[in-house]
Amino acid sequence: MEETGHSVVNIDNLSYGSNPSNLAGVDNPRYRFVMGDIGDALAIQKLIHDVDAVVNFAAETHVDRSIAEPWPFFRSNIGGVVTILEEIRKAKGKIRFIQVGTDESYGDIIRGSYKEGDPLTPSSPYSASKASADLFVAAYHRTYGLDTCVTRCTNNYGPYQFPEKLIPKAIIRAQRGLKIPIYGTGQNIRDWLYVGDHCRALQLVLEKGKPGSIYNISAGNEVSNISIVKKILSIMKLPGERIEFVEDRPGHDIRYSLDSSKIRSELGWKPGSDFGKALARTIDWYLANEVWWAPLADEKTLHPTPWKLKW
Repeated sequence: MEETGHSVVNIDNLSYGSNPSNLAGVDNPRYRFVMGDIGDALAIQKLIHDVDAVVNFAAETHVDRSIAEPWPFFRSNIGGVVTILEEIRKAKGKIRFIQVGTDESYGDIIRGSYKEGDPLTPSSPYSASKASADLFVAAYHRTYGLDTCVTRCTNNYGPYQFPEKLIPKAIIRAQRGLKIPIYGTGQNIRDWLYVGDHCRALQLVLEKGKPGSIYNISAGNEVSNISIVKKILSIMKLPGERIEFVEDRPGHDIRYSLDSSKIRSELGWKPGSDFGKALARTIDWYLANEVWWAPLADEKTLHPTPWKLKW
């Protein structure tokens, strides 16, 4: 986060996707960590009176896990968001709320790109929970006058990403000499957004976003899953024979694509990272930081078909 002079309170329940070592080296009197759950109304109530803005990154995020076990996604991604909204509604003073959403709320699209006003047609329990949260945010803005914005981003990549996601999973499995699983034919397309570019966009929305607005955030790096894994193997100088095609997951979206012209024209944002160079830096980071990811990369996390597991 860029230096702003503001204090930051971070609440996290330290579930499976968290890693306390992310905070190693953080020594700033304006930063405070609180272990807690966004679904805990009392915990949110204690924090809310001290802030002028809330940015909600918290979520259950993995589609495969949502297919195997939907309820945690309902509790966190819908219940947790409504809990925050309710405490903001009851608090005294003006508090801005930014909901960090996903392109998956729109569902897939074969041609063209989704704009902010397009209907939401989610395909998985994960994307349905995120779409529901967005609708609650819109309702609280209209009904109660809350100062809210919703962002919807494409697939993130970069350092510190949990190993179950495609890019770190491919890097780690390749580094360990394991086959890299690809669902179906691998032709499903995602648009890849570097995490640093995403954070800059969120800061702009926090500072300048129009209340009640939705902002799509995309970089225009649309690549098939098979192509990105081949690119990773090429950068790591490993053979393509490491790829293994596995059974496709249910309801697998074919292509995501967002039109992000609104945030570019209204707030002046644009991605600053070259995809190839940023991907290479990401690979280098994982190869140099095994001590960070090794405790997280267990058999379930790296499983070829995690949607079949009972989490």
